[in-house]
Amino acid sequence: MSADLYEQVKQNPKFHQLVKQRSRWAWSLASVILTMYFSFILLIAFFPEWLGRSLTGGVITIGIPIGVLIIVVAFILTGVYVYKANKDFDRINQEIISELKQ
Repeated sequence: MSADLYEQVKQNPKFHQLVKQRSRWAWSLASVILTMYFSFILLIAFFPEWLGRSLTGGVITIGIPIGVLIIVVAFILTGVYVYKANKDFDRINQEIISELKQ
């Protein structure tokens, strides 16, 4: 990409909109998963006996489904971000490219 095209992209208001939206989504989703993860770590640190209680009287403890839930939520949030990127971010990106070609 030439320096001239690069400057045109940087000056485009849609590019600023794209960067702002993408950053907001990424930080929001990251904060959700990080909050869940660090909350789990704090539970492990301060309430290990609660997490170690048996869920059904067998070998599965309360901590296992909570840990699995965190992993599942991470996959779901990744899917949400990919859906949003494919739906909105790619459209804005294509609009920016098409404006450059004109």
